[in-house]
Amino acid sequence: MSRVTQYATALFLLSSPVLAADAGGVAPSAARFQVGSGWTVTSSMITGWTVSALLVLLFLWLVGKPSVIPSKGQAVIESLMESLREIFEPIIGKKAFPTAFPLLITFFIFILFHNWMGLIPGVGTIGWGHEVDGHFHLTRPLIRPFNSDFNGTIALALISFGAWLIIVLKYAGPAIIVKDLFGNKADKAETPGWLYPILSIVFLVVGLIEVFSIAIRPFTLSVRLFGNVFGGENLLHGTGFFFVFYFMELMVGLIQALVFTLLTSVYIGLLVNHGDDHAHEDKPDHATEAHH
Repeated sequence: MSRVTQYATALFLLSSPVLAADAGGVAPSAARFQVGSGWTVTSSMITGWTVSALLVLLFLWLVGKPSVIPSKGQAVIESLMESLREIFEPIIGKKAFPTAFPLLITFFIFILFHNWMGLIPGVGTIGWGHEVDGHFHLTRPLIRPFNSDFNGTIALALISFGAWLIIVLKYAGPAIIVKDLFGNKADKAETPGWLYPILSIVFLVVGLIEVFSIAIRPFTLSVRLFGNVFGGENLLHGTGFFFVFYFMELMVGLIQALVFTLLTSVYIGLLVNHGDDHAHEDKPDHATEAHH
């Protein structure tokens, strides 16, 4: 057996169920540490700070000094940004895209790498605990994935909701928001006079339901991300990091990062992208008139 194989085997054994939690699964709460007087940090917070710092250093190293003729690292980053731009720009619209895109690409990269953080051997399986029936029961993991802590996903969802509110108010305005939520969408010219007031009441009720759905977005965003990451973590630990589930979780981590970012962009585009739609609809008419 080569030395590299020995190291790989040792790392895999560190993440085996012998050091993981028992049949009860992974503990949902992260380990807490007292720092100074009255300050408390968790293992997931430390992981989040560490991985974020490493990501910043990685991107600075890849890009280096930007140039017209990009280096290999700069080309990789530019390709990633261009691919994400092609996905998000049609959803958000050209008007708000320059403001929203830095947020969206940060969300995607941050969530993706923190989702994959739980796949590293030893993460979530090394820490403090006690013996139970000859097996080590982990109660306080030393390293915990940021997105497997519900507090972390709530923070991400609240940032997403706050950014959505700021961008929508800036590029759509309160009047458009109120009209979009509660306004009568029926065409008055094509709707019978007796039916139009009834539809106004219907759209008002629908608007109230929409306000409720907007209010719970932070909860749904955070629960969706936390449930998939935490569930995947339990699955891996319960199956001894079986390679089939391991690679499945690679895909789940990517999909969940994309879903969170796409939903944030959709929420923004629903209220901001109306002007772009009308502009695109008008262009063929102007082109036709100019042709005639």
